[in-house]
Amino acid sequence: MIVLDASVLIAHLDSNDPHHARGRAMLEGNAETPLGASEISLAETLVAPARAGRLDDAREALEQLGVTELGLGVDASVRLARLRAETNRKLPDCCVLLAAQEHQGMVASFDADLTRTARELGLASV
Repeated sequence: MIVLDASVLIAHLDSNDPHHARGRAMLEGNAETPLGASEISLAETLVAPARAGRLDDAREALEQLGVTELGLGVDASVRLARLRAETNRKLPDCCVLLAAQEHQGMVASFDADLTRTARELGLASV
């Protein structure tokens, strides 16, 4: 399972994003691996399409990619608080980390600090 940060999904959906080609290559290069994202990462991804009146198109694109909405598990609020306190990462980043922990996934992000933190926590990154 690859747990996607919103940065990867946003780049994939927006051809004007500076990371678009990289995001597309990352997703295509891992086409055989299941994809998932936390509810928060998906919400972040869908903000711009919602503003542009293209929410349904974005949801369909995520569905075509096969992105699964990942729950954060029991006691998520406590576990997120611990991650936030221990890593000093923002809460959306902690949602990516917790989803990867919960689902034994690899983290995919264009945020070098987030991928570094994932490695420090013993999580693989793409």
